[in-house]
Amino acid sequence: MEVIFYTREKCQLCKEAKEVLKILQSDYDFELIEKNIDDSDELTEKYGLMIPVIEMNKDIVQYGQIDYYTLSKRLQKKVDPS
Repeated sequence: MEVIFYTREKCQLCKEAKEVLKILQSDYDFELIEKNIDDSDELTEKYGLMIPVIEMNKDIVQYGQIDYYTLSKRLQKKVDPS
C-alpha cells in the first residue's frame, strides 16, 4: 500500500506528522511517498492551507493536525476493510 504525504519545508506540523508516519510504518506495511507541495503550483493550490495531508488510495485520510490514534484507525480500515 502507498501512503502519500504532502508536506512543505519549514512546517512544524509536517515534521510531527512524519514522525507519526514513521512510527505507524512499524505497525502497518506501507510505502511512504513524500511530496513537497512547493515543487508544484497545482499541489500548492490544492493543499496549501491543508498541509500536512495524508492520502491513501486517492482518498485524503487526515490533514492538518495528524495524530497517531486517528491515523492508525484509518490505516487499519484501509488494510482490513471488512
